[in-house]
Amino acid sequence: MTRIVTTAATLVCFISAAAFLSPTSLVPAAAQAGSCKNEAMSKDGKPLAGAARTSAIKKCCETAAVSKEGKPLAGAAKSSSVKKCVSEST
Repeated sequence: MTRIVTTAATLVCFISAAAFLSPTSLVPAAAQAGSCKNEAMSKDGKPLAGAARTSAIKKCCETAAVSKEGKPLAGAAKSSSVKKCVSEST
């Protein structure tokens, strides 16, 4: 009985780790550009327009500017990432 429980627990841990480290959880910032477009919504759930929309998208892109290791980008790398994200989101 103990062996069955241990095997089941090991299997559950393996599946949990595989789900946590799946490629969808490691999406780079460039691939999330469409989500910034979707996040440009008012508190009422209506899409933003004009300068408010541009500002919301830029803020989202700046937050999403991270390296593959998950560290925030800085300098030219951040500027390039934000510029690309904003252009893909508009």
